Amino acid sequence: MAELVKSLLLEKSEEFALRIVRLYQYLQDKGERVMSKQVLRSGTSIGANITEGHYGASKADFINKYAIAEKEAAETRYWLNLLIRSGYLSEDVATQSLVSDCSELIRLLAASIKTAKRRTED
Repeated sequence: MAELVKSLLLEKSEEFALRIVRLYQYLQDKGERVMSKQVLRSGTSIGANITEGHYGASKADFINKYAIAEKEAAETRYWLNLLIRSGYLSEDVATQSLVSDCSELIRLLAASIKTAKRRTED
């Protein structure tokens, strides 16, 4: 089961990162430079940290990298919401899907961290 969750997280985070790269390109075309770079950095960092955690040297390393990925996902959700509120993104289906996918990554990461901590205590 843990392997399935890891694979699901890796797949979802990579697909999310690709969507974030496309969002960055769109925002650059609209002339937005600051928030677009922030959302690109945090949005692509999620999958990178999940990958690092997957290949971590220890359970503690795994938990730490997943916790960083969770924080990056929360930051990404912040930037997405700010881009919506500032008018750079409309609240259309595509934007809401990005926010929803980001929230799903946060939930999956939190569950994985909780499971890993519980298994460490056993």
